[in-house]
Amino acid sequence: MKSSYLQSSYIQSTFAVRACFMAGALLIMVGSLFAVAAGIYSFTLNSIDGQPAPLAAYKGKVILVVNVASQCGYTPQYSALESIFEKYKDQGFVILGFPANNFGAQEPGTNEEIKTFCTRKYSVTFPVYAKISVKGSDQASLYTYLTQDTGPGIRGDIKWNFTKFLVDRNGNVVQRFEPAVTPDSKEVISALEKQLKP
Repeated sequence: MKSSYLQSSYIQSTFAVRACFMAGALLIMVGSLFAVAAGIYSFTLNSIDGQPAPLAAYKGKVILVVNVASQCGYTPQYSALESIFEKYKDQGFVILGFPANNFGAQEPGTNEEIKTFCTRKYSVTFPVYAKISVKGSDQASLYTYLTQDTGPGIRGDIKWNFTKFLVDRNGNVVQRFEPAVTPDSKEVISALEKQLKP
């Protein structure tokens, strides 16, 4: 009788533990699916001024995400970035700049120094975020998403400064342009205008 009672208790506790594990696994799966479904809107990073700046604030806009640097051979692309931002911003377009010091230590400055550089040298008015890491063990979660959870031809490690990701009005990353492709190139403008069409 006692043995039967113990056996019954054991079965019940085993079942309860399995149920907890299954519920936990289900919650993790749902959470992961939600993060992927929400696209880039699920990320919040700090602005260059240190304030939380959720990417969800740009829902409904076409976004160009760019990792930038102040001392790179591609740094003059800031001019073209600002130019296309000015041209298309009233049609629902925004550029988000993410300074990173991952390549050749070409972004050594503080956030304040980066902000001063962008505004004085290139008259940047599009949103620039606080300095982050775009690769390696301290990679920002946004860049983990961009380089691992996007489609073929888009995912893959960031190779250098000024890699560009085009995001549609629903938060889907639709195209990637490597650093040598300038923001005002026919390739980028054509893809951008396609996404801006009503």
